[in-house]
Amino acid sequence: MTASLEHERCYRAVASRDARFDGWFFTAVRTTRIYCRPSCPARTPLAANVSFFATAAGAQAAGYRACKRCRPDAVPGSPEWDARADVVARAMRLIADGEVERSGVPGLASRLGYSERQLHRHLVGELGVGALALSRAQRAQTARVLLETTAIPVADVAFAAGFASIRQFNDTIREVFAATPSDMRRRRPGAEAGTPGELTVRLAARPPFDAAEVLLFLGAHAVPGLEEWDGTTFSRVLDLPHGPAVVQLSPGDGSAVTARLRLAQLRDLGAAVARCRRMLDLDADPSAVDGVLGADPALAALVAAAPGRRVPASPDAAELAVRAVLGQQVSVAGARTLTARLLPLGGTPLPEPVGTLTHAFPRPEALAGADLSTVGLTGARRRTVTALTSALARGDVVLDPGADREEAGRSLLAVPGIGPWTAALVGLRGLADPDVWLPGDLALRRSLAALGSSDADALTRWRPWRSYAVLHLWALAVPALFTRPLPATSDRSAS
Repeated sequence: MTASLEHERCYRAVASRDARFDGWFFTAVRTTRIYCRPSCPARTPLAANVSFFATAAGAQAAGYRACKRCRPDAVPGSPEWDARADVVARAMRLIADGEVERSGVPGLASRLGYSERQLHRHLVGELGVGALALSRAQRAQTARVLLETTAIPVADVAFAAGFASIRQFNDTIREVFAATPSDMRRRRPGAEAGTPGELTVRLAARPPFDAAEVLLFLGAHAVPGLEEWDGTTFSRVLDLPHGPAVVQLSPGDGSAVTARLRLAQLRDLGAAVARCRRMLDLDADPSAVDGVLGADPALAALVAAAPGRRVPASPDAAELAVRAVLGQQVSVAGARTLTARLLPLGGTPLPEPVGTLTHAFPRPEALAGADLSTVGLTGARRRTVTALTSALARGDVVLDPGADREEAGRSLLAVPGIGPWTAALVGLRGLADPDVWLPGDLALRRSLAALGSSDADALTRWRPWRSYAVLHLWALAVPALFTRPLPATSDRSAS
């Protein structure tokens, strides 16, 4: 059990089967050698027989296997890794995005600016396991999804999930799930089959969660060719490490979203799921957020009207940064038009269009050398886009999932043409920082005036959940982004 988990407090959550703690920690029962989610409906074990782990990987490394009844690997992720900004949280975000599978532990350590030994010491000191064990647990979860939702050969599942060999794959599945891959394939828990070449994945969230509201917000900003919104389903192209993919997101059962994925390569499944979860803010802890914001009389009515409101983000912070620059001082419709014109200038085309979707968003190195004269930007805005994408391509600005958020803000402000509002928007909707305030935002000023507050007051008033306060105040000023079709409004007001 890690030092940060108090036995008595965790056991109370288990005894009450409190689903709010699912994903925060895992319950391991020594008499059965099984680990569960806190809300598992099985008989509550004796306190003396229970240990608690911050991660499934920690429980697996200690010799426990996953419960077949509560399926602890299918819970939302810990909100701790979204809220925290230290090296452990940054490492967890990169591991979830598949960095270990792509570049190994040396690559992960390098991205974080640490030696392998330093990183291992940090992870083991806090979580009890290192990066390899954490990545192994993630590979096991990816394999389970592929075994239970697809008909692809079991041997192909092994390599698609990131295992180096069939033997390693078989041993891990048996250790984690107490079943062979063939057993899991036969069990298939009634998942939707979908169309050939398509995976259907259920993305769980902590309740309360209004999937329709989050998807509407994303759909209101949909860029033709990159994104599509039909009033129920939000679709977009994801630029994944091994090729472009298409995801279609729609409200699922209960507090969940159904994701239908078409991947260029199956080994991108883990990264695709991680980016969709970040885009929809599915790992948030609504109880903690609403507890703080709802206690303030200025926000109490807004929180009560929309409990569990999320902060919709971008699957790619570099993309969001470019789109934020394009959206400066223009309408939402104008920003969408300008962004659509960028797609052919370096965006990877889909092998075949899917509906109206045609391209992934161009990577920074493609835009840095592109001729932007045909996009319709002013000279100053064109220079800012070129300076930003060049800085991203050189590594002077780092906006990957493991980025240091404070350093990212400072480096963005060093780019000519990027001010505090744009840098803050990148932090809020690009890096998914839960504690960002947008200085000078027009919609926020209107809402603050209606509540008798001010920009200066709001800078510190709603910490550590200022990003969620921003969404509540945007909803007050521009309800169309949350409840009905998009009006013509400035992108500096609820971007």
